This record gives sequence, structure tokens and C-alpha cells, in this order.
Amino acid sequence: MDYEHKAKAVADCLMSYKRDESGWKVCKKSNDVVVSWRPSSEFPGNVYKGDGVVSGSPEKVWECLKPVPNGLRVKWDNNVKRFELLEQITEDVSICRTVTPSAAMGIIAPRDFVDVILVKQYEDGTISSNATNVSHPGCPPQSGYVRGFNHPCGCICVPISGEPNKTQVFSFFQTDLGGFLPRSVVDSFFPSSMAEFYSNLAKAVKSLKDL
Repeated sequence: MDYEHKAKAVADCLMSYKRDESGWKVCKKSNDVVVSWRPSSEFPGNVYKGDGVVSGSPEKVWECLKPVPNGLRVKWDNNVKRFELLEQITEDVSICRTVTPSAAMGIIAPRDFVDVILVKQYEDGTISSNATNVSHPGCPPQSGYVRGFNHPCGCICVPISGEPNKTQVFSFFQTDLGGFLPRSVVDSFFPSSMAEFYSNLAKAVKSLKDL
């Protein structure tokens, strides 16, 4: 499988979501984020978009978000229990396994996801993580976990002109959680978990010592 090509296509896909304002319906607003959704063209579910400004430089925000084993994200993101590197393809492209805890008062059982992830930097200082599901011989489905499938998803950290200590963070989730979950559970889970994601990210960035 051409992992690198697949990962680069995700980066283009997320940038197109960011640029395309049409069809998004707001489903949750908090002080930290506006969460919207629209039907996914990738699978029979929704794509969710988070858009919020985090107090902290892009470097600090990225330090909390970057997809690396033993990184900060497993410490602050309640939806990431473990993050494992399966294979480093190039300097910027890796195959990783993410383990998530049970959620929604136990209705959503623990899951694992295997994704190719591209870290991409842009000339204007924007940095992004871009992921989508792949199969990998080193990680077949395992007992105790429902295998879920991420369709193009990730985070984009955008510098704000004239505001070096603020960062606009876009996040995109479109996840097939697998298993036989009622659609209502899925539809209520993502908006609330994304609002929590931004709230916890803001706290994590605030607690970082100056880089």
C-alpha cells in the first residue's frame, strides 16, 4: 500500500474542508469552540469540524497535539488512552495505533484505530496532523477492542496574524466507531467530546512551561 500517497491525500482533503464553508450546521458552541457537522462523503456518517482559538503560540499548541508515542496528548486527551508507533515510513509519515477508553457511560466499548499519519508544515507557519485508516500486518484486530475506522481526520494549527500567543485550531473527525452502536449515541458523542477536547487542550497549553 502506498501509505505516503494516502496520507498526502488526507492533507489535501482537510484543507478543502477548512476552505469550504458550505453545508456545515452548528451543533455545539462553547467558549472554546464552535462544532459543526455535515454528511460525510467518505462513509455513511457525519464529518465534524471544530473551530476554536487557543491561548498559546502555535509551537505550544502543537507540542500538546503532535502525534508521537509518549507525547503530551495521552496525558490530557480523555479519548486517547494509548498511542503506539507501528512503523515510521518517512520523517513525516508514520503508521500508528490509537487505543480509546470506553465512553458514553460504557455504551461505547474500548476501541482501537490503525492510521497512517502525516505531519505537514506550510509556509505560513500552519502545521497539521492528517490521518486516515489503513490496515497494517503488525496490528490485526485484537480481542478486547472494537476496531474502529477513521476517515480523513486531523488537526490544523493556524498562526493568527498580530497575535503570536494565540492559535486557531481546526479539528476534523469522521469516525466509523465500528460495532453496533445506535446512531443517536454516535451523534451525541462527537459534539460533546470535541468541546471537551478543546477545553482540555486549552488547559494543557496553559500548563506548559514557556518553550
